[in-house]
Amino acid sequence: MQTIGFIGLGKMGGNMAARYLAAGHVVYGEARNRKGAQRLIDQGLRWVDTPREVAEAAGIIMTSLPNDDVVRSVAVGPDGLLAGLDEGKIWADLSTISVSVSRKLAARVRDEGRGAEMLDTPVSGSVPQVKTGTLTIMVGGDENAYRRIEPVLRVLGNPEYVGENGQGLVLKLAINISLAVQMLAFSEGLLLAQRDGIDPHRAAEIMTESAIGSPMLRARVPLVLDKPDETWFDVQLMHKDIRLARQAGAEVATPLPTATVADEILTQAERLGYGHRDIAAVHEALAQLPADTLAAR
Repeated sequence: MQTIGFIGLGKMGGNMAARYLAAGHVVYGEARNRKGAQRLIDQGLRWVDTPREVAEAAGIIMTSLPNDDVVRSVAVGPDGLLAGLDEGKIWADLSTISVSVSRKLAARVRDEGRGAEMLDTPVSGSVPQVKTGTLTIMVGGDENAYRRIEPVLRVLGNPEYVGENGQGLVLKLAINISLAVQMLAFSEGLLLAQRDGIDPHRAAEIMTESAIGSPMLRARVPLVLDKPDETWFDVQLMHKDIRLARQAGAEVATPLPTATVADEILTQAERLGYGHRDIAAVHEALAQLPADTLAAR
């Protein structure tokens, strides 16, 4: 069994760490709030106080963090992750961050990591997929490092090697464009049916049984009309990913028109107070917008 270090023990990271503990791995962990990690400590997580200590203790270090700034903050400095790396260690960043920041950090690991490697390993899926070990994991970076870490990633789901550093992230962002646009298009259609007097539950049922009924829609439709107790993937995080996708598109001169529209609607949803609601709440937010929203286009 591998010794694994985990930095970031929120909804996604905490459930990932729990899977590794259940599989019998030794897991060291660190997060901003030890109290929030107590259930994992009770399950055997070995708490340490800094990212550097996590990297020193483990052969594989995993990070699951919300954005560029947080990933950078745990990576650099005297107590940062980079300071604890050495020969043979692998940092697998499960976060969805900007491609450019990830590539710069990978270059620093090559320069300063004393023989360590960094892989970008973003995941497609939410809390239910973490709990069942059915995430899709896109991996960018050194292929030999990927081969070494592949069995460990399989505890979380299905890893796929994509290419060089940053390309795992590019593919993850490409997937999330479709996720956001599907959710928006479904919400538009459902709202149209609803306002013409069709029972929304019946409309949603028929729509998901039709040709548009993707696995993602089938999973989220129950959350559209009945507010979930648990948020799987909130509007704010989706909005962040769409902005990152647009940034990546600009860097390789790729038009992303539907991502641009999704960005504008998600901006409106956040202004209406839906930032911390599951992305299924796009339907509810859309219902509050005027009929001529984006009509100028």
